[in-house]
Amino acid sequence: MQTFTTIADLRAALAPHRLDGRTIGLVPTMGYLHVGHMELARRARADNDIVVATIFVNPLQFGQNEDLARYPRDLARDQAMLEAEGVHYLFAPGVEDMYPRPMETVVDVPTLGAELEGSVRPGHFAGVATVVTKLFNIAGPDRAYFGEKDFQQLTIIRRMVADLAQPVEVIGVPTVREADGLACSSRNIYLSAEERAAAAIVPRALDEAARLIAAGETDAKALEEGVTAFIRSEPLARPEVVAIRDPETLAEIDTIGEKPVLLLLFVRFGGTKLLDNRVIDPKNVKTAKVA
Repeated sequence: MQTFTTIADLRAALAPHRLDGRTIGLVPTMGYLHVGHMELARRARADNDIVVATIFVNPLQFGQNEDLARYPRDLARDQAMLEAEGVHYLFAPGVEDMYPRPMETVVDVPTLGAELEGSVRPGHFAGVATVVTKLFNIAGPDRAYFGEKDFQQLTIIRRMVADLAQPVEVIGVPTVREADGLACSSRNIYLSAEERAAAAIVPRALDEAARLIAAGETDAKALEEGVTAFIRSEPLARPEVVAIRDPETLAEIDTIGEKPVLLLLFVRFGGTKLLDNRVIDPKNVKTAKVA
């Protein structure tokens, strides 16, 4: 695996592959990789001739009081993990490589980006959309891979690609979970031992929502309140967002009918916010055994 830090060097390495008609898969990350990222790399390796991973902690998507400086970084560890998965190229630029001067151009999906996480992190998704567009322009991938754990981000990137006719197929990869069901995340390392044990309430809350729907709950607001109460039964958990939405548009819904619904959770443990979600199909869950 070759590692590049400059845009010009990565483009030069990829140009011969593109001329030969080889397909390129892109795995954008902010580093401090975990098994969920490795699943993205495996999917990209299976689908494409060439795999490019990127590691860039993007300052545009962090607010003034957020954890940019303390975001975990370990490039040597990440390089070894990616090489073991057969990634061909790693693009690991510094801020000065990606943004040699202050950015005047911003890519934004304002309606979707102002919802949910965007309502408490203004500008966050504009920062995501801008850096992803720039990475698409740099690498020119045929396909790009993102985890479904960050469901709102995935929805925004898909809308951005469709609206701008970007020639990239966006692939969503199911969430990879730890043994107790907690979604794998680079931020899990921030949790104390006590918080880590308490965090198991998050995936259990997804099960609780399925149980309530299976029991006949059709009022979206009542379902949100029931799941919120369930999460609050764990003293260390502070639910910030418990939302039932349309899984395609993220629009609010009032009544749960026969169509699948999306449950989005943002739950804080100390200074760490965990995200999780599940698309629940009422037709299937009514016959499923829910723990």
